[in-house]
Amino acid sequence: MERVLGIGGYFLRAADPAALSAWYRDCLGLDTDENGLWQPAAGPTVFAAFESGTDYFGSPAQQSMLNFRVRDLDAMLAQLRAKGAELAGEPQEFPGIGRFGWVVDPEGNRVELWQPA
Repeated sequence: MERVLGIGGYFLRAADPAALSAWYRDCLGLDTDENGLWQPAAGPTVFAAFESGTDYFGSPAQQSMLNFRVRDLDAMLAQLRAKGAELAGEPQEFPGIGRFGWVVDPEGNRVELWQPA
C-alpha cells in the first residue's frame, strides 16, 4: 500500500492573506519563502480526529486546528504576549506527551503550541 510521507501543506482562508502571513512570520517565526515553502525541523506530527462537538478548537466554526511544535513553550508565550497576541487559556501539561498553550491569530483561528515531553 502506498502511504503519505508527511504534511505537504496547510492552507487557510483569510480576509487579508498578506497580513495573516506576516503575523505567522512575526509572531511565531514561521520562515517561509515567497511561495509559502517552509522547512520545519524534524519531529513528531500528530494526526487525530475529534468529536464534532468538541470545544478544544475554540470556536465551533473552526473545523481544524494547526499545532506547532516549539522548543520552549514559556518563551514562545512570553514572545506572543509582548507582541500583543491573544492567548487562549492557560498552558496545560500532559505527562508523557508534553505542554500545550494556545494563541488566536488575527483571523480568529485558534493555534496550538506544543512542547513535546
